[in-house]
Amino acid sequence: MKITAQEEYGLRILIRLAACKDTNGMSIPQLSEAEGLTGTYVAKLTRILRMKGLIKSKPGNKGGYVLAKPAREIVINDALKALGGPMFNNTFCGSHAGTMKLCTNSVDCSARSLWQMIQYTLDQLLDKVTLHDLVNSEKESTKILYQMLQPDPAIMKSIMSIVGQ
Repeated sequence: MKITAQEEYGLRILIRLAACKDTNGMSIPQLSEAEGLTGTYVAKLTRILRMKGLIKSKPGNKGGYVLAKPAREIVINDALKALGGPMFNNTFCGSHAGTMKLCTNSVDCSARSLWQMIQYTLDQLLDKVTLHDLVNSEKESTKILYQMLQPDPAIMKSIMSIVGQ
């Protein structure tokens, strides 16, 4: 599993905007300088984030980009999927069939069950994390995320019933 540059830098831009105290937001040159990215790349990322409804632009000479809604309402899973899509989806198997038109394991595939469980697990965590949770020091964010990972007894019971334990 790899996190793309687009997902990493797009998330960093969102975090930077969430931490911004200026009501006019941050301009592309400001974001570019703050993140060490080219203006062209920042423009591409802000366009994607704007089109997905995560940020909006403030017009005017001093205008810039701001979050489209409060950081507490921006779910990290939505942001990452807007920037790159899910790790695994239903079209995955069709695009990895090898030299045949259909995957030789299209009917019964234990690897597919692994990818589905990984995606499910990622979604369970990333649906809990908001942009607000990441506008902290690394130490504080780690503490917040660790608390989210504490197993929920109801979820554990559900998972155990699925796997037949």
